[in-house]
Amino acid sequence: MTPIFSRAVIALWSTWGIYWLIAARNVKPSLRRVSVLKRVLHSGPLLLCGALFFSHKATPPFLNERFLPQSPSTEALGTFLLAMGMAFAFWARLHLGRNWSSVVELKSDHALIRTGPYRLVRHPIYSGLLLGLFGTSIAIGEWRGLLGAALAFLAICLRIRGEDALMAEAFDKTYEVYRRDTPALVPYLFWE
Repeated sequence: MTPIFSRAVIALWSTWGIYWLIAARNVKPSLRRVSVLKRVLHSGPLLLCGALFFSHKATPPFLNERFLPQSPSTEALGTFLLAMGMAFAFWARLHLGRNWSSVVELKSDHALIRTGPYRLVRHPIYSGLLLGLFGTSIAIGEWRGLLGAALAFLAICLRIRGEDALMAEAFDKTYEVYRRDTPALVPYLFWE
């Protein structure tokens, strides 16, 4: 990746990470979390994804081969998709407010948010992150980027299942109606 796009990708992900750490300090207390094993299953692939994205020298050589030709337009497209994904995730995180959690858990006095980006999809933070991950893999243009994005997608699918189950238990029929009427990740595209 050319230096300008490499710096832009690192800056976008760094901004996301810093914001998430700062915002995590102002959340509601937890009522109940998923098991440690499930947290590892949810987080492990995401950490591996980050390692694949940002440690070019530590990956096997075949993963550093290109699946897209290197060009400024491809890198610009990937960086643009990353920026759009981050913007959507930021919007969702701001809208979720103190109900947010870094792990699948129920908060004290938890509210079911169905406004803003949550009108479009049930899991807009994940939608934004997946778009950002996809954009990053395009900007990188190497197989390690696609593998990282695929691992993150699997981890996010596991988290969605856990969150949906927890929300259905907490909000009963209200959540079932929301789940029936609102797609998980992509507007107008329903899947379980």
